[in-house]
Amino acid sequence: MDAPVTTLEAADIARVMAMLPHRYPFLLVDRVIDIRGDEHGIGIKNVTINEPHFQGHFPENPVFPGVLMIEGMAQTAGVMCIIASGSTPKSVFFLTIDKAKFRKPVLPGDTIEYHMNRIQRRRTMWWFRGEAKVNGQIVAEAEVGAMISDR
Repeated sequence: MDAPVTTLEAADIARVMAMLPHRYPFLLVDRVIDIRGDEHGIGIKNVTINEPHFQGHFPENPVFPGVLMIEGMAQTAGVMCIIASGSTPKSVFFLTIDKAKFRKPVLPGDTIEYHMNRIQRRRTMWWFRGEAKVNGQIVAEAEVGAMISDR
């Protein structure tokens, strides 16, 4: 595994895939930019019509599922947790979702920015506040909790 991403470096798709076990169609972060340890990070997701969930959600009016935005927030937070914990291979487990709100639909062609900010950390557990934005407008928000452990 590559050395961990450090403060203010970006994690492209190859580095994200080296950190997270998720793969298509469940890898919902294309890259992570503006990383500041576990304090702040921005994950990017490019939404395309070729994604399999649009076959059923909804074929005549495709809308990116809100729960997948929450998962994208959690994956962005997971990358931040792994970076903060060092180079040892880690697994991140989703613990909680709180205060989730969906504000506007996200459509194919949109680029989602997951803005994640750490609320609290206790040993191997983190809590983050996240906002999903498209063109600078909040489309979803939530608080998520995660736990990290050795693989």
